[in-house]
Amino acid sequence: MGAIAAALNKRGENTVPLVITMLEQLIHRGNDAHEIATPTTAASAKSLNELKRHVNMVSDIAIGRNMSSIISREIEQSLMTKNYALTFEGRLYPSSATSNLNQIANRLGNSPQKNAKRVLQEFDGSYTFAVASSQQILVGRDPAGTSPLYYGENRTICAVASERKALWEIGLKNVKSFPPGNIARISDTGFSFRSFAKLKPRPQKAIGVSEATNQLQNLLLESIRERVSDVEKVAIAFSGGLDSSLIAALVKKCEVEVYLITVGLADQVEIEHAKTAAKSLELPLKLQTYSVEDVERVLTKVLWLIEEPDTMKVGIAIPFFWTAETASKLECPVLLAGQGADELFGGYKRYLTEYVHGEAEAVQNAIYNNVMMSYETNFQRDNPVCAFHKVELRLPFADREVVRFALSLPLKLKIASSEDALRKQVLRRLALNIGIPAFIANRTKKAIQFATGVDKALRKLARDKGLTLTGYINQAFKEAYPSSEGRK
Repeated sequence: MGAIAAALNKRGENTVPLVITMLEQLIHRGNDAHEIATPTTAASAKSLNELKRHVNMVSDIAIGRNMSSIISREIEQSLMTKNYALTFEGRLYPSSATSNLNQIANRLGNSPQKNAKRVLQEFDGSYTFAVASSQQILVGRDPAGTSPLYYGENRTICAVASERKALWEIGLKNVKSFPPGNIARISDTGFSFRSFAKLKPRPQKAIGVSEATNQLQNLLLESIRERVSDVEKVAIAFSGGLDSSLIAALVKKCEVEVYLITVGLADQVEIEHAKTAAKSLELPLKLQTYSVEDVERVLTKVLWLIEEPDTMKVGIAIPFFWTAETASKLECPVLLAGQGADELFGGYKRYLTEYVHGEAEAVQNAIYNNVMMSYETNFQRDNPVCAFHKVELRLPFADREVVRFALSLPLKLKIASSEDALRKQVLRRLALNIGIPAFIANRTKKAIQFATGVDKALRKLARDKGLTLTGYINQAFKEAYPSSEGRK
């Protein structure tokens, strides 16, 4: 776990100091080891100050990485070959005895320009990588976009980094999210993107609910096994709802120590439901309650991490920040969460509006589009707040095979009709099949920002200052980023 950064100077000037500056902005994502490389040389150190003292590289192309070790054999240095330097951030599934870095290197072989697409097409996981060779950098991001990556350029610099703040720090303003499933070639003419592993709409299968449920159970169980096989202890972001309960019930089959984590303001009804749900699943629950003052206390930090003053996103990110913090205190290096389930299986109420005002095809298109945009709406919000606490977020519903299968299912297995208030029918059937009680399996969805009381707390804080919620969040964002004009 950690962060990557890479830069190319179009005028042939030295970029090594710029990459080090970006790594300094990303040190919260990894501080156990640091590396920097050019197409011909590489150096590593246990601290950035040590790296700065001893690095005397000069190159118009440089890549670097910060690293945190959450499992054994975690720290991997840049791989140097005769032709290029390679760095990698993230995780490949399933886990292998061969390091992630070397698996990528084996696919790239001696021709990264030709073989980079094979990485995206053949490897499932949450990852980004960068290849520095003569006159260019190649950069790739996993097809689901679960590992964050951004890019930007001006007249002299092209750069990528795991968070926007690193690019802002070197003067790049119009920073954009790097498109998932793409390889970018960076040269003195700028960025050139090609998509090699884009998720595509899939023809609907002729499949019954029983067969679909059985296949989905097998796929989800395999996804979870792959995501816990390299650790002894995991935490689950637990609301007591359908998605997190499904993950919890299936994790029990994986011979790993499990902790359910529920967070929220002290007076929330949902807390009692989570206690009851955890007891019925026979798994230990770690409950952490907070106050309005706690919300105010973490707001600026959370905005600094998610890097945008979006009221809905901050209402979700604050509970995730607390959940990851609790997981860290429990010494759980991995946090599992149910992100992706609502997009894949029609969980949002807005899908019913599509159903009423359009055809079933319109709903399927909406589901597909929401899945495609999950990297912007969900993943790049949640990953940073977990990484800050040195906790790796892993998402079973974002598994490549689970996504492909879910996109192929007939709409009737997700939403029975325009009157279907529950939705996610095949998931609910699966929950009942594996013994999850009906009071969980058939519970209506309540968004996390409302269930935890965070949205209500934010609105109270805004009112106390005589501001709208949007105005309050914008004010706090300016505290996090005082020079935020033009950075969006």
